[in-house]
Amino acid sequence: MKEGVDLKRYITTAAWVAGVGLVSVQLLVTGLHAQGAAAPQGGAPAAPAAGRGPAPLPTFDTSKPAKLDLTMATARYRVKEQLVGVSFMNDAVGTTDKVTGTLVIMPNGSFGPQSKLTVDMKSLNSDQELRDGYIRTRVLDAEKFPTLEFVPRRTQGLPAPLPSQPTAQALGFQLIGDMTLKGDTKEVTFNIAGTLRGATVAGVATTSFKFQDFNLPKPRSEEHTSE
Repeated sequence: MKEGVDLKRYITTAAWVAGVGLVSVQLLVTGLHAQGAAAPQGGAPAAPAAGRGPAPLPTFDTSKPAKLDLTMATARYRVKEQLVGVSFMNDAVGTTDKVTGTLVIMPNGSFGPQSKLTVDMKSLNSDQELRDGYIRTRVLDAEKFPTLEFVPRRTQGLPAPLPSQPTAQALGFQLIGDMTLKGDTKEVTFNIAGTLRGATVAGVATTSFKFQDFNLPKPRSEEHTSE
């Protein structure tokens, strides 16, 4: 936390009071690339002939495990926040691009043991330094629990084996797995809308959970706290 951040000042000016206390988490993936991708039919893609559309995309062998390395992604949280003395609620949004990981998808649709995504919680930032300091210290205890980890277990709606075509195709499915946050592990479901372009995947994964699911405290106004 940066020097000079007044946590009590944030508590007295804001409260996360949305009815059921939902936190929405998004992963915006722009680079999930399959290792060992090859050009279609074993050769380099030819330049498209005039009027014949784009060249075919590199693909991977669907009879073997597809190891997808995360090369570029952003994690984002969103929660309803109400300032004390204000009658309407605001969306508090924090982001980080410190997201790493690998997904190994077997031909039968299961996941290999190396599959895991990790988010650096200490690097989350929003448009308010006071909020960031409170979240990192009081809500997430990021010094003690610096990462969020997600281990995928299964999918619903994803074809097996994972398709790899030389043209872009849309994908919509659910990714179910174990998410560990602040020392607690719970099963969560991400709804995924994405595009598979040969050996590269891009898309958005979204899930929601309640504060109490991971024993996270909600900020509240000073009139409701003993501090």
